[in-house]
Amino acid sequence: MKYRNAAMAAALASLAAATGAAIVTGSASAASTGCSVNYTVVGQWAGGFQGDVKLTNLGDPLTSWTLTFDFPDTGQRVEHGWSATWSQSASRVSAASMSWNGSLRTGASTTIGFIGSWRGVNPIPQSFAINNIPCTGSVITPSPTATASPTPSPSPSISPSPGGPAPKLRVSGNRIVTAAGRPYRLLGVSRSSGEYACVQGKGQWDFGPVDQASVDAMKTWNIHAVRVPLNEECWLGLNGTPSGATYQQGVKEYVNLLVANGINVILDLHWNWGAYTNSPEWHCKDAAAVCQKPMPDARYAPQFWTSVANTFKGNDAVVFDLFNEPYPDMPAEWNKTLGWQCLRDGGTCAGLPYEAAGMQDLVDAVRATGATNILMVSGLEWTNDMREWLVYKPNDPLNNIVASWHAYSFNACANESCWDSQIAPLAAQVPVVLGEFGQDNCGYDYMDRLVRWADAHAISYLAWTWNPWGCTGGAVLIRDWNGTPEPGVGEGYKAHLLTQRP
Repeated sequence: MKYRNAAMAAALASLAAATGAAIVTGSASAASTGCSVNYTVVGQWAGGFQGDVKLTNLGDPLTSWTLTFDFPDTGQRVEHGWSATWSQSASRVSAASMSWNGSLRTGASTTIGFIGSWRGVNPIPQSFAINNIPCTGSVITPSPTATASPTPSPSPSISPSPGGPAPKLRVSGNRIVTAAGRPYRLLGVSRSSGEYACVQGKGQWDFGPVDQASVDAMKTWNIHAVRVPLNEECWLGLNGTPSGATYQQGVKEYVNLLVANGINVILDLHWNWGAYTNSPEWHCKDAAAVCQKPMPDARYAPQFWTSVANTFKGNDAVVFDLFNEPYPDMPAEWNKTLGWQCLRDGGTCAGLPYEAAGMQDLVDAVRATGATNILMVSGLEWTNDMREWLVYKPNDPLNNIVASWHAYSFNACANESCWDSQIAPLAAQVPVVLGEFGQDNCGYDYMDRLVRWADAHAISYLAWTWNPWGCTGGAVLIRDWNGTPEPGVGEGYKAHLLTQRP
């Protein structure tokens, strides 16, 4: 958007005024203190703006903190924020740490953000404090002869938009790496419609653009990866309009466009054949690929992946997500052992009327074509439960598999304690790709906690979804195909992506 570059330039130019040297005197036994703050106007529009504030502790470790600053203009206000408890009295703004980001070791940083309003002018605050200590960029350890030594304040890291074609990728240990061996993360969005539009009379992409202008809009967010859900029957020409060769050509053209623009593509099998007739009343019972099913089907899914793999083999910038969100544990009355066995081995699974294709079947189908693309393999419970993933990991002769994880705010594993105990040990063994995440409202607080945790654990992530559906219950990032972010959720995620390198 037109305002962003000007607002960002003004914010960056003002950082020097917001950082300097903080000197605290005291006895030799007192704790050393000091901090720095980078305040950035990420985006600004008529009457509103988004601010990001990066705090760095330069003194002894903190167990909690409260940031304070004063807005220079009486018309500036914090409307709502994330990653801190925000409040404002007159011009004074306070942001208190949360339980998960209160501990800051020496040299550690955390970033918080807010949506604000303004009237007339929107100047940058000029002074900040953490726990009443002025944050001016240096620290002193008190002693009778102590003197301050300036420490430069870190500046925001804004990555450029992708340039050149997307890199070819492979797995090395617990990281995704480029052909040159550089660690690489898939950071971006899911772009829904390829799974449903063809069976709902909405064309292939729900009448949304898949042209250069639409990709340029993604690049303004610093998006490096796009996950494209597919429909099994439309790809195979069994159902839908378009279907068969026309549908396949549409997918190929979009993939080629994204890759040429430096954006890696994840293709996932999202909707498939299979009647889950003994499902709960709220569940779709139709056998056709018109809704989400608990497992891929043995009838068509291996055939689907054989065709997709033959189409894209040789293009290792493309990743294959073998199945969107398995939940065979639900038909098995939540017997996790039966669920994991079904997920890996397929066949006749407890409570599932159709024969399932297991993850091993789909790995074998892809590798039989000679395709060497990275494969994403899901867990249970809509791929939020990853606890036994390593035990039931399918065999890949190329050892080119990553774990596919989804984490919404309403899932069972939706907090730092669970992520630390269940996901971090997995990420230490294999690459983890968070193929979908979001929250059940249009805010950004949960998502911000999740991406910052993922950053600390070298995990890839793609938010749901890059579709202008109107954010009323969450999981919608944009207001239009030009990439205008939804307030809160879109603005927060865009701001975060702009600080990341893949």
